[in-house]
Amino acid sequence: MTLPSTEQLHPDATKLDPQDLVASARALVEGQIAAATSARNALDAIARGGNAMAQSIRAGGILHYVAAGSSGLMAAADAQELGGTFSIPSEQLRIHMAGGLPTDVEMPGGAEDEAEGLEDALAALKPADTIIAVSASGSTPYTLTASAIARAHGATVIGIANNAGSPLLETADIPILLATPPELISGSTRMGAGTAQKIALNMLSSIMALQLGHVHGGMMVNLRADNDKLRARAAGIVARIANVDTEKAKHALDAANGDVKPAVLIAARGISHKDASAVLNASNGVLKSALEQDK
Repeated sequence: MTLPSTEQLHPDATKLDPQDLVASARALVEGQIAAATSARNALDAIARGGNAMAQSIRAGGILHYVAAGSSGLMAAADAQELGGTFSIPSEQLRIHMAGGLPTDVEMPGGAEDEAEGLEDALAALKPADTIIAVSASGSTPYTLTASAIARAHGATVIGIANNAGSPLLETADIPILLATPPELISGSTRMGAGTAQKIALNMLSSIMALQLGHVHGGMMVNLRADNDKLRARAAGIVARIANVDTEKAKHALDAANGDVKPAVLIAARGISHKDASAVLNASNGVLKSALEQDK
């Protein structure tokens, strides 16, 4: 039986030599670079997945990140950044990791073969929800069970896997194949496969934010400035987009209770917070459209 690509031996594995650590490091970084490029072959699927996630958020649905082991850590890392980066409400985000998120250095290894608790955890799934299921092999029982439950509830399934033809990809509404080479350390999918997964997950959530209007000119315009670092960043964003000085940007942010999008309109057009909010609502939250509408 042919082993899945994530379990095969890499042809450069012999370059990992304790007598030549520089050569070993070179082999490892080249393996990471090769894995990272796999996302280039999945651009269409990633774009569709990011759009599906945006539609879920707009419709009041929930994004459910589902995975096990190292894939679970990649999924959780993306989900946990969405609040601070794009102000996605926490009530619209869920993380389901086989065995639960680790609270110490021990990973719940055997849990990926189980699906205990998933039926209850996903019982309230709605068609507006989206499941982001991640599995290097594409055959992890935990993710396959979640995918089946999602399909039964009419939710959208984005499947991310590193092996072509795997069950997760065959059954997902939006299959994302990250065809990474075998690992330099055979089967250690926290390495190349994990790197590719993180890249794809970051792309998905960034495209989602772009579609929601939370990114403008490469800047995070849906952050809420609730600490000193973010206030400084927000003031710079408002000043740059509205073409005003920092002091005027800070006053606009104060008037907008720290919200960047209305602050830009306040600074650029000299309108009230109430009027800025009305313009944004009419533009579906997209700042570019709001700026053009208010001319």
